[in-house]
Amino acid sequence: MAVSLNWIPPTFTKKASTEPARPCAFSLQNSVTCPYEESTGNCNCKRRVLLLGVGAITATLLPGPATSLLAQEMPQNYRAFVDIPDGYSYYYPSDWREFDFRGHDSAFKDRFLQLQNVRVRFIPTDKKDIHDLGPIDEVVYNLVNHVYAAPNQMVNILDMQERTSDGKNYYTFEYELTSPNYASASFATIAIGNGRYYTLVVGALERRWRKVRNKLKVVADSFKMLDI
Repeated sequence: MAVSLNWIPPTFTKKASTEPARPCAFSLQNSVTCPYEESTGNCNCKRRVLLLGVGAITATLLPGPATSLLAQEMPQNYRAFVDIPDGYSYYYPSDWREFDFRGHDSAFKDRFLQLQNVRVRFIPTDKKDIHDLGPIDEVVYNLVNHVYAAPNQMVNILDMQERTSDGKNYYTFEYELTSPNYASASFATIAIGNGRYYTLVVGALERRWRKVRNKLKVVADSFKMLDI
């Protein structure tokens, strides 16, 4: 099994939640933080290093849907965020830091450039697949123009792509939003599974887009749904 050294050992990342204690979401890096470390003792993994090899991690910590991530070579200078209870995973730049983004389930940002970030949210849905929303061009046009853009923003859709991974379908698209005071560029990946409509958005200021575009495209393309 090909495994990057970045995978040893894993880190459990903190996720703000008011739900009852449940299995920890985790990010594969170096220190350990429990999402419920402020709770009443349901999880006791407060900032300690796990002295486990990859084999032990696979056997004891990771359910089946997540073990496939260990079979992949992680891109250099990225880490993996894996949320098993909520059924999704993605890569993010290794020098980014977790933060609370209102209305989102997880989020990471650049240490110095707060508008350079990735965030994930999901809502319940009765639909079974992203294709149930319609053709990609119609879906992307409606989302960017009527959901993502504010009334005073101009929209420029740059690219859109479909992909299928492990039998699951994803739409990924690139777009710019221009306001009177600033402009931003982003990738978004949307998918439907587990009774949820997932949205990942990763972006930066438009003036930095040429420099960071390829780096952020890795994040957008890495989003995967896990079976729960």
